[in-house]
Amino acid sequence: MERVWAPWRMEYIKAAHESVDGCLFCKIPEEHKDPDNNLLHRGKSAFVMLNKYPYTNGHLMVIPYRHIASYSDLTVEEHIELGQLIARCCENLTTTAHPHGFNVGMNLGLVAGAGIADHLHYHIVPRWSGDTNFMPVLTDTRVVSESLQAVYDALFPLFQEQK
Repeated sequence: MERVWAPWRMEYIKAAHESVDGCLFCKIPEEHKDPDNNLLHRGKSAFVMLNKYPYTNGHLMVIPYRHIASYSDLTVEEHIELGQLIARCCENLTTTAHPHGFNVGMNLGLVAGAGIADHLHYHIVPRWSGDTNFMPVLTDTRVVSESLQAVYDALFPLFQEQK
């Protein structure tokens, strides 16, 4: 088996699993450092932020403020707002990045692939025809061609216009 070293992943692993201050997704909105945390939008019961370790350019997450792990624990209001924010994310990404499609979903539980299993969240991953190349297939490595700051700068004004 070939190995490709990705030492930058350790920052994610430590932040997600060794947070001294508790849940990362509870902490981020409390810090009120939205640009530093790539937080794009604050809603009534949920917020939108860029994934710091994206699968593709523009990989967003929609996260309820409430710390819950079970999908069935969401209130009707939270379900509605999460759905509306997912639609807004897709709309804004279509405007700025012109993807050909999206993967939208959540990983519930560690065995399902959740990096932060105790605080459920949706992933919105823009996709383009031909975006799967040899890197993820052969080396389990993704190439992201645009900086988080550039994606944030393109999306932030759209989320502010829609308040």
